[in-house]
Amino acid sequence: MNIPNAITAARIAMCPVIPFLALSDGVGNRYAAFLVFLLAALTDIWDGQLARRYGWVTDTGKLLDPLADKLLLVCTFVPLYMISHRTDELGALPWWGAMPLWVVLVIFGREALVTSLRGYAVRRGIVIAAGKSGKLKTLALSVFTGAALLWYPLAATAADSGWSGGPWELWLGLHGALIGVTLGLSVLLSLFSMADYLWRHRSLASRS
Repeated sequence: MNIPNAITAARIAMCPVIPFLALSDGVGNRYAAFLVFLLAALTDIWDGQLARRYGWVTDTGKLLDPLADKLLLVCTFVPLYMISHRTDELGALPWWGAMPLWVVLVIFGREALVTSLRGYAVRRGIVIAAGKSGKLKTLALSVFTGAALLWYPLAATAADSGWSGGPWELWLGLHGALIGVTLGLSVLLSLFSMADYLWRHRSLASRS
């Protein structure tokens, strides 16, 4: 296993830690969930850069990296969905309120379909690497997830500390807008990248 693949494996190992911390009681645990996610997201950038710079791109890496991304998605979206459906006022997501189930189904459905396509291709000796549209989708999801994971402990800290005034209200508005916009973009890019993958690899259907 080369260095980029080892980094990807470390990202996979971090994934189960995030829901444990995010769903735990205590603001500190939720800040920790955000930090672990941030580290995992940074390793996603780091392993790709190392692989390309030093020629360490492997078929194993092409398969492990998307797998790590999908595991990270599940381990962050599920707790965020659960937290957003809590009845207290700190549970609601900015612009969205409780995360709609259809959003989760669109995003997870896209991942399941593309993963199935990759598995089908591998059985025919073809490795499908992540495309540009898929990378943009991952970027939008990463920004949304990081912003949302930070939103909850920050909002709780503000409520406990009585933060108010212009600077805090400005930050609240900008942070909330970032969450709202990036979740919407994540849905749109999930649909677009799914269509893009199916179109670019439509020739696989003729090999069945």
